[in-house]
Amino acid sequence: MSSVAAPVAVRPQRSPAARLWRFARRNPTMLFGAAILAFFVAVAVFAPLISGDPMLKAPTRRLLPPSAQFWFGTDHLGQDVFARTTHGARVSLIVGLTVAALSILVGLMIGLLAGYFRRVDAVVMRLMDGLMAIPAILLAIALVALNRGSIGIVIAAITIPEIPRVVRLVRSVVLGVREQPFVEAAIAGGARVPKIILRHIMPSTIPPLIVQATYICASAILVEASLSFLGAGVPPEIPSWGNMIASSRLYLARAPWTIFCPAIALALVVLAVNLLGDGLRDKLDPRLSRRM
Repeated sequence: MSSVAAPVAVRPQRSPAARLWRFARRNPTMLFGAAILAFFVAVAVFAPLISGDPMLKAPTRRLLPPSAQFWFGTDHLGQDVFARTTHGARVSLIVGLTVAALSILVGLMIGLLAGYFRRVDAVVMRLMDGLMAIPAILLAIALVALNRGSIGIVIAAITIPEIPRVVRLVRSVVLGVREQPFVEAAIAGGARVPKIILRHIMPSTIPPLIVQATYICASAILVEASLSFLGAGVPPEIPSWGNMIASSRLYLARAPWTIFCPAIALALVVLAVNLLGDGLRDKLDPRLSRRM
């Protein structure tokens, strides 16, 4: 008698978008963070359409409580707090995203070179250790003292101390990957160094860098708010959550909405970015993925 093999059920292959959506449903906190962040991005993009002029001053309407006309009330200069809060989202998100992109890009290039070339490693890492000793706030104050405060100065002051952290992360990954058999096989096959670095080593650094970028973004938003609060950030005429809190702190007892609205917005954005980063870490870390 001939034996007939039982048919083997083949599981349908899911698309990357379907797998991501399935993971998001299993991680509601990441989905919640992504939704909050998307909301504030939309607010920042469409701020001129959904709010009025954030610079318009009207002494006759100073310190008005929230109402149908002024959703978040007005401050001590009669400015619309809702308009300034929505436009302040632009500053925070621009600073956070730009600092994350620049620090990841520069840190990736330096970390790849430091991790692959041993002679370069000793010199580069000593320079990175020196940069890590510079506090971002003190560096920003020094730069503002030499130049007029602007968003570019703030971005540069926050990016410089973040680069060494990215370099150390990339270097640690490269040191482990360069000893793998597939890299040794590429070297033995006569592949050029740029091809080895870009094709065989750099892809292994992308997952941890994506997670690191979210934490850098959240940290940059907080540092920018701190600098603006201290008067070393963006100019006072530019709406920023930090300078809004600083200018309204004397009116906390009389008009708490002038501080609570930008403070709550700041906390929500930082929380959203951190929740998104935690979810991406769970997705991109192979050890955590296997546990889940």
